[in-house]
Amino acid sequence: MAEQRQKPGEAPLSAVRDRLRALYLGTSRKAIQFQITMAIVDVAIIAFFLVGPYFGGGRTYLIIDYAIAAIIAFELGARALIASNLKRWLTRPMTWVDVAILATLLFPATFSNFAFLRAFRIWSLGQSKVFTLLIRRAGYAEWEDVVRACINFLTFLFLVTGFVYTAFFYHVAGIEGFVDALYFTVATITTTGFGDITLPGMLGKLTSIVTMIFGISLFVRLAQAIVRPHKVAFPCPECGLQRHDADAVHCKACGHLLNIPDEGS
Repeated sequence: MAEQRQKPGEAPLSAVRDRLRALYLGTSRKAIQFQITMAIVDVAIIAFFLVGPYFGGGRTYLIIDYAIAAIIAFELGARALIASNLKRWLTRPMTWVDVAILATLLFPATFSNFAFLRAFRIWSLGQSKVFTLLIRRAGYAEWEDVVRACINFLTFLFLVTGFVYTAFFYHVAGIEGFVDALYFTVATITTTGFGDITLPGMLGKLTSIVTMIFGISLFVRLAQAIVRPHKVAFPCPECGLQRHDADAVHCKACGHLLNIPDEGS
């Protein structure tokens, strides 16, 4: 039987896909450097969102705006290329977050700037294997849960602040608008409720409700991560309990003898 010939361009495309997959999903030193670089790009995009009102929609603003749009468009294309299942990739929430950000950047005069949604990328990095690998290589494995809880809380804080800023304070001159949005968010999450800054209308009330419900939950989760004893991921071979105290000798669920390796070794 004659071997099937590859279609023109199929081999180069496969090589590009493999290279991108190694960068985006790998844990090699080069892959980690690439993923950290992309996280820095996300932070830069968020910074542009914050300083956007200072540019006033001028030429400099549009140049930076479209350059960021090109980066996001490239990343969308790259992630679509490396996806094992394109249909599943299209249904992922982060895909549509990036599409929404891209639309706001391509049409800045029509849509509000929702670049603050890129904070989701920083959150996803905190949940990734790369984050766990970096923490353990640095020798701070016992702080992994605390750092992850901090990332979750700060991401939520920034997302709510960004939404409030965009929806209610974006056209306030200077940094005052963002500070007002941050002040309102912190007062709402902590349920302090000074009442000197409130959000108007039904959208404002719904925003306050969602912020209080989710914010206090994440705040409690952060407090628990700080005060409770450090646990390690080590499945019990008898009952399957996933997490145990670092110095545990027996499983607290079934009493099975454990052999948890020393993290420092």
